Amino acid sequence: MDTGGNFLPIIAALPFVGALIPGVMIRAGRTACATYTFMASALAFILLMLSAPAVFRGEVLQFQLEWLPMLGLNVNFMLDGLGLLFAGLILGIGMLIILYARFYLSREDPMGQFYTYLLLFQGAMVGIVLSDNILLLLVFWELTSLSSFLLIGYWKHLPEGRQGARMALTVTGLGGLAMIAGMLILGSIVGSYDLSVILQHKELIQASPYYLPALILILAGCFTKSAQFPFHFWLPHAMAAPTPVSAYLHSATMVKAGLFLMARMWPVLSGTPEWFYIVATTGLITMVLGAVIALFKDDLKALLAFSTVSHLGLITMLLGFGTEAAAIVAVFHILNHATFKAALFMSAGIVDHETHTRDIKRLGGLRHLMPVTFVIVTIAALSMAGIPPLNGFLSKEMMLEEASHTAWLSNPWILPALATLGALFSVAYSFRLVAHVFLGPKRDDYPAKPHDPAFGMWASPAFLVVLVVLIGLMPNLIAGPLVDITAAAVTGGHPHAHISHWHGLVPAFWMSVAAILGGALFLSLHGSLERGWNAAPRPEAKVIFDAITRASTRASHWLTDTLHNGSITRYGAIFAAAITAAGLFAWFESPMSAPTREMLPINAIMAIGWVLLVISTGCIIAFHRNRILSLVLLGVIGLAVSMAFVYFSAPDLALTQISVEVVTIILLLLALNFLPGRTPVESGMPRRLRDAVIAGATGLAVGGLTYAILLRDFAAESISAYHLANSYKGGGGKNVVNVILVDFRGFDTFGEIIVLGIAALVIYALTKSVLRGPGGRWLLNWGPDDDEAGDRHPLMMVVVTRVIMPIALMVGAYIFLRGHNAPGGGFIAGLIVAIALLMQYMASGFAWAEERQRYHYHAMIAAGVMTAAVTGMGSWLAGRQFLTSSYGYIHIPPIEEFEWATAMAFDTGVFITVVGAVMLALHSLSSMSRRTGEQVNIHPMDVDPGRGAAPTDGKEA
Repeated sequence: MDTGGNFLPIIAALPFVGALIPGVMIRAGRTACATYTFMASALAFILLMLSAPAVFRGEVLQFQLEWLPMLGLNVNFMLDGLGLLFAGLILGIGMLIILYARFYLSREDPMGQFYTYLLLFQGAMVGIVLSDNILLLLVFWELTSLSSFLLIGYWKHLPEGRQGARMALTVTGLGGLAMIAGMLILGSIVGSYDLSVILQHKELIQASPYYLPALILILAGCFTKSAQFPFHFWLPHAMAAPTPVSAYLHSATMVKAGLFLMARMWPVLSGTPEWFYIVATTGLITMVLGAVIALFKDDLKALLAFSTVSHLGLITMLLGFGTEAAAIVAVFHILNHATFKAALFMSAGIVDHETHTRDIKRLGGLRHLMPVTFVIVTIAALSMAGIPPLNGFLSKEMMLEEASHTAWLSNPWILPALATLGALFSVAYSFRLVAHVFLGPKRDDYPAKPHDPAFGMWASPAFLVVLVVLIGLMPNLIAGPLVDITAAAVTGGHPHAHISHWHGLVPAFWMSVAAILGGALFLSLHGSLERGWNAAPRPEAKVIFDAITRASTRASHWLTDTLHNGSITRYGAIFAAAITAAGLFAWFESPMSAPTREMLPINAIMAIGWVLLVISTGCIIAFHRNRILSLVLLGVIGLAVSMAFVYFSAPDLALTQISVEVVTIILLLLALNFLPGRTPVESGMPRRLRDAVIAGATGLAVGGLTYAILLRDFAAESISAYHLANSYKGGGGKNVVNVILVDFRGFDTFGEIIVLGIAALVIYALTKSVLRGPGGRWLLNWGPDDDEAGDRHPLMMVVVTRVIMPIALMVGAYIFLRGHNAPGGGFIAGLIVAIALLMQYMASGFAWAEERQRYHYHAMIAAGVMTAAVTGMGSWLAGRQFLTSSYGYIHIPPIEEFEWATAMAFDTGVFITVVGAVMLALHSLSSMSRRTGEQVNIHPMDVDPGRGAAPTDGKEA
């Protein structure tokens, strides 16, 4: 291995970076947009060519960068012969497509958008062929499905375009999911997800009992992507895309991804009967079926699409043979097919562009009107038919030679005969393409007057046709070295391709003669054959797919409507029943080990607390329809849980629990103000009994599980010992809980404050939405169920809260500062300060308090999250991982030496976010109160002795 692959990540990244250009450069004109798009692909191609000499010397270039090493996901790239061939085709033909599209797309088509999609797709394909990590490959694999969806559905105004995009995404997406499972199995067998490692363990993989499941799942992904039977139907429907997309997908990119992966995994998966019969048989069926269907298609692009299906089957069949010689032929035909098929698709686009039709029956005689296009199509079609001396002839002869030596189910005739039949139909539809479109007399009923297009449109297919001829005439000089190094990468050996026009009077020669003569005969009988084809009953893959899609949609609607009907009770019942059933199944299937721990002694305090907890819980069940009483009981339960935390020496949890309980009770009281005091009876006795049984069973199951777990040692060693040992020397704090939150599990805490901020913003948005809708009109007419006190903001409460405010802030600061070494921290301190602010709002009203607010709560949430994020990114400056804290000791005379940790800055972000989120939720719920038109105080209290009487000058909120 050679590690000099520093260009590889740049090559993979350039198309993605280039995708940012077209949307901007389209403002400078279509030519500028195409030019800069071309430059992105060209630069990547140049870097690839700079790396090519090392590959031709037999080196394998590598680039390795750890990303998520614990998961085995690393940014590893590899360039060998196989990667060079495919990357060269992707980037080289991509440049030709960019040039062609500049002249093909009309002014009404958003060219910038097209080129953006094209480069995204190109980048995903380059990523696939250069990846040296199967997890990274899977990321790029799914990106091809998504970006091809955008390309195929580019003409959004066409229903067939939208349907073709959905079909392609559905089929290839499902295959991709299967392949993910197969790749994970493969990685687990080897113990590594790096391809360069996996490819060295053929014996280990094939000896594993999981070889066959992994093989089937991986091949499912390959077959769906490369349109192999029975998944072949999506590819012809993708022709609804613009012709540049069809040319790119069918020649060098998406449909070749499956072939690439089969070739890449060939060293470790091939050579078994399972591989031969699955891959070779599927390829053979696809080859023959695609060729037969192609002969009877009247749409130019449909004919070419099914011809692509047939040739993909041919290559798949060769890879399935599992021999070195067949692998060489497969590699050679991948190159040849890319040249003539891209030229043919672009030529079909030219015909459509100039005549305004792709219907073969409305064409004919175009050689007189479009001579340049006629020459290009004729050469490319003859190559596709396998006519000497063109490149398609060479690989077709080599394919027939390999087929003639391969037996299927010990029968030496079945496979050669079917391969010859497939070649025969290939000749027939290739001849038909030339004869029925370009030969014959000129017509006077073309939809538009045909003529050859400008040079810019036919330059790309002409260049490819030149390659078709040159490779055909000088195969060993032009293609031989590339085929050798590619075949070496596929087989893992040192093969040498013997490419020749004449192999003697071998069976392959007579098979080829039979295919050419039979193809010409079938063309002459096309009319009769077509009438028989149209009259014959046959299943239509699209009809079957549509039926399955409709049935799946109906089933999903039924399931969703049945289970997801908006009833929280039903959701809870289903979830609880499912979890309990699964737990019971596991309980009875696996015998429980004997307890390894003794129960702690139960003292009077614990017993009393437990009894109070049970009584409170039972009272909630009994009196749950009284909302205020239920809320009070919830508070009692929360307090009991807090006391339990204190008893078990968990002061941080106790402080957090008490603070959360206070904040929650206040906010819920504000929300319940707008609901009736009692919950109405909505369910009958049978349903309540059912729910009681489910709830009781679930409670007993969870209680039993907890009891069993607490009496036994864990299966894996607890991580608590690590945290205790490294809390101070690693995180600089003696409070292990706080160090876990801000250091060891800082990323979790960072995600939690983001979720908290999002929750507050959602409450704010929902409240605004309610106030603008029917709910707002309802609130205008709302009135309390019971009489309200005349003194809603009493003097005593105002005085007490004013006195408490500075004390609470001081306590909050104290709790915050001590949190790294003693119970406390930013989260608890934020809740304490939020409670102090909530008390001011409760005492003097929202309007009075809001007028004294200096900072917007939205900004506080953003500032808190950004503070935490910047603190985490600061560790990168020291070359450490995100959110790795540092600490040291500072001595500022006359203050005693004290510790300073970066975790404090992170905790500051947590503190600010918590305060902002709680207060924004209060602001949102209070806005509903003001919507009701209630009077709010201008002054801090309703009855002020200094003013002598209650104010009469209220104002509406």
